[in-house]
Amino acid sequence: CQSTHKGINIIAPKHINALSGSCLLIPCSFTDHKEMKVDGKRKPSGIWIRSTVWVTSYPRLVVYNSSWSKNKYEMKMIGDLSEKNCTTVFSNIHPSHTDRYFFSIENGLLRSFAVCDPVLLIIKGVVKENNSVTVTCSALTPCPYSPPQLALNLQPNPHRQMERNTDGTFTTTIQQNITLSYRYDGYNIICSARYPVNGGKHNNKPDKGAMAKFTLFFSYAPKETSASISSSEDNWVKLHCSCRANPPVRVFTWFKNSTNGAMKVAEGENYGVQVTEEGIYYCAATNDVGSQTSPEIHLSVNQKG
Repeated sequence: CQSTHKGINIIAPKHINALSGSCLLIPCSFTDHKEMKVDGKRKPSGIWIRSTVWVTSYPRLVVYNSSWSKNKYEMKMIGDLSEKNCTTVFSNIHPSHTDRYFFSIENGLLRSFAVCDPVLLIIKGVVKENNSVTVTCSALTPCPYSPPQLALNLQPNPHRQMERNTDGTFTTTIQQNITLSYRYDGYNIICSARYPVNGGKHNNKPDKGAMAKFTLFFSYAPKETSASISSSEDNWVKLHCSCRANPPVRVFTWFKNSTNGAMKVAEGENYGVQVTEEGIYYCAATNDVGSQTSPEIHLSVNQKG
C-alpha cells in the first residue's frame, strides 16, 4: 500500500479495544504529502470514514466531518488540524460500532485519504456481574536475566511469564482470572513492579519500582437492599430504602402487606407514614439490570419518637 499510496499517512493505534457505553479517545496525527499541504490560510476539515474494506463510496460512508454541525456518530475532533493533530473523542460507543475507520482531510478543494492506516475499533458489551474477566499486569523488562517482580493485590498471585516483543525488547506479564461480584465494584486493582538493583542482589534500601492502579466498574442489579426507619416526628415516621447498584436505581417502590397480599403504597427512596398506620412494610429497588426486595420491617405505634 505504501509504495502506491499518494495520500496522507496517520500515526494512530492499529486497533483499540473499548467497552460499550464508554468514551473512547483515538490519538491521531498525520503527515502532509506533495499534492496537499495543510496551512493556516483556510480551515481544514477532518473526516472519519467507516468501512470494512477501503471503497470509493464517498461521502455515504462518512460518519464524522469536523465541519458539519450534525454528524452520524457522536465524535469530536479535539486535535488541532493546523498542527497535524487529528486526535478524536468517540462518545457513547456501542458494539455495533466495531469496524475499521479511515481518516481523511479536506482543505479547500483538495482531499486526501489515509488509506494505508485504518484504525480497527473493537467495542465489547458492558461487563456485568458474574462475568469472568482476565486481569493482566505487565512491565517492560530491560534485562531478561533480571526480570521485575510483579504483583497484583488479588490472591493468589499468578505465575509469571516473559515474552519477547517484535522490536526485540522483553515484557514480563502475570494474569489472573476473576469472577465479578458486586463487592468488587469500585475496587482498586493495583499492579506493582519491583526492579532488582545491584546485580539482582537485594539490600536494605527499597528496590526501584512502579505501580499502576485500575478501578473496576461494571453493571449489577441492586444488592444489600434494606428498609429502615430513618426518623420520626410528631405523628409521622420516615422509612428509608437503600441498596448498592450500578447503574443507579431507577425507582424505589414501597409495599405494605395486607390480608389481600402485598399492596403498592408509594414510590421514592423515602416514604412517610403516620404512626397509626401499623403494619409490615418493605421496599424494592430496580435499575436497568434487575431488582431486589428488602427484608420486611414491622411498624408499630410504640416506635413513635
